Amino acid sequence: MKQNETSSSIAEHHLADELGEEHIATSWDTPLRADAFDMEDEEKTVLIAYHFKEIMQILGLDLNDDSLKGTPLRVGKMFVKELFSGLDPRNKPDIALFDNKYGYQQMLVEKNIILYSNCEHHFVPIIGKAHIAYVSSGKVIGLSKLNRIVRYYAQRPQVQERLTRQITEELKAVLGTDDVAVVIDAVHLCVSSRGIKDISSSTVSAEYSGIFQNQATRDEFLRYLDK
Repeated sequence: MKQNETSSSIAEHHLADELGEEHIATSWDTPLRADAFDMEDEEKTVLIAYHFKEIMQILGLDLNDDSLKGTPLRVGKMFVKELFSGLDPRNKPDIALFDNKYGYQQMLVEKNIILYSNCEHHFVPIIGKAHIAYVSSGKVIGLSKLNRIVRYYAQRPQVQERLTRQITEELKAVLGTDDVAVVIDAVHLCVSSRGIKDISSSTVSAEYSGIFQNQATRDEFLRYLDK
């Protein structure tokens, strides 16, 4: 590493120390560079593998060992194709809507949608459940598509509050209604596996829009989650 690169890295390290555990967000949209998708997935995979190999070597691991020699490439593929595939808009699920021909005007709730994400502050897992409700404005969405929307936004480096908002805004746009509610209850391994190492706590975030801002409607939704 060159001297100016080392100095820059040290400066960034000091800044990170000053920020500590603070969670700083500037937008509910995922912060991406303008050239984020100029590079093809294969090239990203190779570069990540190269740099992760460097990390493993810095840690003192012997990459000649049969168990470790393939790890850098496995990590590269996992980052691009799995854990962070939701960064690429080309992976956004296609959503088909259907006419609400049966005239169902009450809230529809899909709860206990399993989600796996990764904390953008430490790149360790966030594991939890999302609960979604909406009231149709004339269109309905296939139930599996709700799961796919959750998975798409979860497969990014995330902050739970942002993830909750992203799912809500996507559903509002797709369904053409403001009557959407999203609750996420998740365990953050940056809390349970490092730092304070609290294995008993979870984090709950919620976003209520349209009719769900009404206390009675919101309470009805929350009652369904307790069943």
